[in-house]
Amino acid sequence: MTHKFPLRVYYEDTDLAGIVYYANYLKFIERARTEFVRELGIDQSRLKEDEGIVFAVRHLEADYLSSAKFDNELTVETTREAVTGVRIVLRQDVKRGETLLFSAAVTLVALTETGQPSRLPANIRLMLH
Repeated sequence: MTHKFPLRVYYEDTDLAGIVYYANYLKFIERARTEFVRELGIDQSRLKEDEGIVFAVRHLEADYLSSAKFDNELTVETTREAVTGVRIVLRQDVKRGETLLFSAAVTLVALTETGQPSRLPANIRLMLH
């Protein structure tokens, strides 16, 4: 299953050259991950409140392949690659039409509010499979 998150490039997303500033791709994929999890039925606020668990990025490997510019319509495609007891690995691609601009492998971990590793609750693992 691939989740698709549409977005538009705003002026604030660009640098002096008129292209998307590299760090903003991380913001784009963060927004897409939030919507991906929400559409799976996972309420992150409730997970934190009820279970004391939050998600954090543990590892990210990114490739910048081409530039996006002001007013481009983009899509972030998020695909699950692996789910374990404490880890979720996602592939996130940013595209303009069929052109791949940015690709990242993102590893998320479950942490307690004090920053200690935690197992994902069984119902959350089921939602992610």
